[in-house]
Amino acid sequence: MFAFPWAFLLFLPWGWSCWRMLRRARTPGAVFASASTRFGAQRPTWRQWACRLLPWVACLGLASLIIGAAGPRTQLAREVQSADALAVMMAVDISGSMRALDLSEGRNDATRLDVVKRLFRQFVEEREEDLIGLVTFGGYASVRSPLTADHRALLHTLSGVEIPGENDDRFATEDELMTAIGDGLSVCLLRLKDAEPKTKVVILLSDGESNAGAVTPTEAAEAAKALGVRVYTIGAGSTGIAKVRATDRFGNTGLFDVQTVLDENTLREIAKTTGGIYANCRSPKQLEDFLRQISELETTRVERRIFARYRSHARPWLLGGFLAVLCSALTLGFLIRRPL
Repeated sequence: MFAFPWAFLLFLPWGWSCWRMLRRARTPGAVFASASTRFGAQRPTWRQWACRLLPWVACLGLASLIIGAAGPRTQLAREVQSADALAVMMAVDISGSMRALDLSEGRNDATRLDVVKRLFRQFVEEREEDLIGLVTFGGYASVRSPLTADHRALLHTLSGVEIPGENDDRFATEDELMTAIGDGLSVCLLRLKDAEPKTKVVILLSDGESNAGAVTPTEAAEAAKALGVRVYTIGAGSTGIAKVRATDRFGNTGLFDVQTVLDENTLREIAKTTGGIYANCRSPKQLEDFLRQISELETTRVERRIFARYRSHARPWLLGGFLAVLCSALTLGFLIRRPL
């Protein structure tokens, strides 16, 4: 690979000059005249052989200079990387019902949110080339991470997602523990609107029914359809009684029964409107399988430009060519002018 390949055009005058020089080398009195013309029919000496070979050395030296000027180099990094990429926004419900332990599979300390975070982390790690972002919603929706290829930062943010008031000293308000599905989806759409990949997807997970927010789920689904965004909805758990680890008003921590309500009709309607799929996941295995199904979606090619690094090899060619031309000129001049 060469940095300046147009420098090889110099081989045109080089060829003409070499032809002229080698032609004149056989003519007495020329600059690079062969000393053999000054001798009789005797056997050529080493000086005569040197005078015949030095013009060729000069020609090769000039060729080496031209190659060095072209900038030979070895590429250490590709200039453009093509990748099959997908733009994915994950919308995770962090309402109070995500404390339920019905997805724990025997682990009494694993809440619905803990299971979701673990499997979403696995999903992100398997989608190395995708742009992925994160939105959480309870009574309010907030962007935790915009679309990014920096999955390490995204996973760090995901690990810090908690249910409001779960691990801090304050009590969560009633509004924070509600479920605004429409707002969560709307915030995702705002982030996907100008994304580079053509294939844009929202993975929306909720375990409740929409009972808060400024945008209804139906309005958000229609907006997603207009933008060409497919929404894959996941209903975590089911409607019924679920165990929750909590602290009562007397300071006692234990397992309590709570009533959970999963609005599958709303989630199913969102998926149907946008061309996505709805899945009710009542175990980690079902959620894992559904996320794997999403991973098989059609992708779009994206080109990402990266800085290229090269190792130059021009110096040996330039130095060698310069020394060859210089030494041949000086030596030949000395031999020609030295008395026989």
